[in-house]
Amino acid sequence: MISWSEAGQERSAVWRTALGAPPPARVVVADDRMKADTAYRLACEGTALLWRGDFHNARQLLRAMGRRCKPAAPGGGFHRYRQARSQRARTLGMLLIPYDTGHVVPLRRAPDVREACAEAYGPDAPPAVGQLRELLGVIGAHEWRKKGVYVPALGARIHPHHGVFSPIRGEYVDLVAEAPLPGDRLAFDVGTGTGVLAAVLAGRGVRHVVATDLDERAVACASANIARLGLDERVEVVRADLFPPGRAPLVVCNPPWLPATPVSPLDQAVYDPGGRMLRGFLDGLAGHLEPEGEGWLILSDLAEHLGLRTRADLLAAFEEAGLRLAGRMDVAPRHDRPKDENDPLHAARAAEVTSLWRLTR
Repeated sequence: MISWSEAGQERSAVWRTALGAPPPARVVVADDRMKADTAYRLACEGTALLWRGDFHNARQLLRAMGRRCKPAAPGGGFHRYRQARSQRARTLGMLLIPYDTGHVVPLRRAPDVREACAEAYGPDAPPAVGQLRELLGVIGAHEWRKKGVYVPALGARIHPHHGVFSPIRGEYVDLVAEAPLPGDRLAFDVGTGTGVLAAVLAGRGVRHVVATDLDERAVACASANIARLGLDERVEVVRADLFPPGRAPLVVCNPPWLPATPVSPLDQAVYDPGGRMLRGFLDGLAGHLEPEGEGWLILSDLAEHLGLRTRADLLAAFEEAGLRLAGRMDVAPRHDRPKDENDPLHAARAAEVTSLWRLTR
């Protein structure tokens, strides 16, 4: 719950968040008269602003507050970069909006967000208060879900759900589409997310794919994508922590690439605290491979360029898990971020390579 004073009365409402953000302790009511400098100062001091003005003006105010946030200094390192990003998220998360029953935003010129909010928060929709910044993310995720992301390796679109990582970086998908298959009878896709790699494997002729994920949102997302692609008779999506039961001639995993702590559900697709998923996959792989089978580990070396992991660490993890390296395929990123010299992580991104490691028992 979140509480505040308004018009001389104490009020409270359900605190709405899909990102795990705590409700602010101090809240003041704000409207179109609020200046950006004042809003930014209050937000930095930990005072949230519950908006009662025009919705479009709230968006403009949020952008103005964002321009006042200090970016991470170039060359400051990964941890300072994340610290600056976290501070920015906390500050901008202080601009709040109200919800009426049914996911309705009772502000002038507010869009109809009922469908988008139902996808992110579920059908239960009592009066609530939440972050404007989060709502804009929910709206964006809803548009991505409707439009989908075209995947050339599939010749079709994948539709990511809110909180499930979108396959907008296609190079890792292409690696799975191009690597030589050790067989076409059975494959496991561990940590399937949207189901894109499971779909690619089925599209290449693998007769049965078992796709797993621990996140219920990912299981629902992958199931919907597989059904939309007409592959549900060949791809089985199950909720599991890493591996399904049994062994397969091919086990594929694209774990989060950075060994750091996630701060939101979407971060879980990027950050792997302590390398838990990576080590879990490697340590369990031999027990789930058939004698002549292969495990495909799809991993960026960005963590190495950021000083979060070394190549020696990775190779040692292979050896400790009783795995041998049968081959490796590499691809450079094709997105634009490595070209952005103003990016605090420019040097690391410019050197990044994504690899498909072919591992055997």
